[in-house]
Amino acid sequence: MQTITVEASIGVPVEKAWNLWNSPQHIVNWNFAVDDWHCPTAENDLRVGGKLNARMEAKDGSIGFDFEGIYDEVKPNTRIAYTLGDGRKVSVNFKSNGASTTITEIFDAENANPVEMQRQGWQAILDNFKKYAEHL
Repeated sequence: MQTITVEASIGVPVEKAWNLWNSPQHIVNWNFAVDDWHCPTAENDLRVGGKLNARMEAKDGSIGFDFEGIYDEVKPNTRIAYTLGDGRKVSVNFKSNGASTTITEIFDAENANPVEMQRQGWQAILDNFKKYAEHL
């Protein structure tokens, strides 16, 4: 299976990046790729065996889906890994650079959409996180 990697340097310390990435009250503010979509609800049981569920949908209500995964690994301020409902694997690595944090996401590509479209979508969400975190 092909994997895709996206990465961004976030101008906040790793502890803050970790909290904003994993707290449902923050996830709903950044977890979408384009401005005409949103994330109205999020739940996150951040432990091995726990479940992540973020609702992603068009603001006009025309389409939406639940982004769900079960955690395989949780290392605070360092790494999370989970398996999506369709069996694909995702890892998110947090690297502290003092006042900033590099977040690297590696995920298995799915077969329904072109790889470059998937990369652009996940990168857009990561960029949205960066914008949100740095303006808080």
